[in-house]
Amino acid sequence: MTYPPSSPRYLRLLSIAGSDSGGGAGIQADLKTFSALGCYGMTALAALTAQNTRGVTAIHPVPPAFLKAQLQAVLDDIGVDAVKIGMLHSPEMVEVVAWAIDHYQLQKVVLDPVMVATSGDRLMARETVQVLVDQLFPRATVVTPNLDEAALLLGRSVEDAAALEPAVADLLALGAQAVLVKGGHLPGSAVVDVLGLADGTRQRWESVRIATHNGHGTGCTLSSAIAVYLAQGQALPEAVGLARSYILGAIRGGAQVHTGHGQGPLNHGFAPVAMQVLAGEIYKK
Repeated sequence: MTYPPSSPRYLRLLSIAGSDSGGGAGIQADLKTFSALGCYGMTALAALTAQNTRGVTAIHPVPPAFLKAQLQAVLDDIGVDAVKIGMLHSPEMVEVVAWAIDHYQLQKVVLDPVMVATSGDRLMARETVQVLVDQLFPRATVVTPNLDEAALLLGRSVEDAAALEPAVADLLALGAQAVLVKGGHLPGSAVVDVLGLADGTRQRWESVRIATHNGHGTGCTLSSAIAVYLAQGQALPEAVGLARSYILGAIRGGAQVHTGHGQGPLNHGFAPVAMQVLAGEIYKK
């Protein structure tokens, strides 16, 4: 089918991640975020998990060749405006994603280095970590580790808010273009996040911690929201600020709801935005 030279289309977001059978994190959280923020969501499934609010009981990785087939199917036909990368279990999966970024010249890429679930379950094979750093850190627009992931990447713990900026600097030294270290796991009444860019730019956000038992999928949701705002044309610091505002609303909107018997999900649809149609855009991949 040939499209007219000027044809309306949706803003297209792709999640490359694992599935959460409980619906709170992974591909499911990403799609809910894309939809809530008015975008057309697509997926390339990297793994299946047997998971609920209490934890992960099994992981079934997708064969790398099938991940590549999914990426080709989506990118050859529909195209994409921004990409969120989540759980990649093996080095071979990382290499497939690096190939796709280069082959399709993907420009707006948010890498959430999912290594540990909210429950504490490890989601990435140990041998994958260095391959992820080597292959995807230089290719990503921003890398968004939480404190557990930053600790695994750096080989040391991040104990307090004062340690966030040094952690950002050391992660940038591993080859990232930009790093957002999320301080939500630190104790205290405030949540502090620090963004650092390779050019030396630093930005810090601080917000009051929302009392809730529903924190499952916060990292997936934040990284997906950042990808949405990058796709809309926001600069990275603005995209992070807007994504933080969205996730605070999603946490607040679901703070008192009970889903399951462990860490429940956010309320992704607390203030849904209608699907955005880009009028008069040239249809291109």
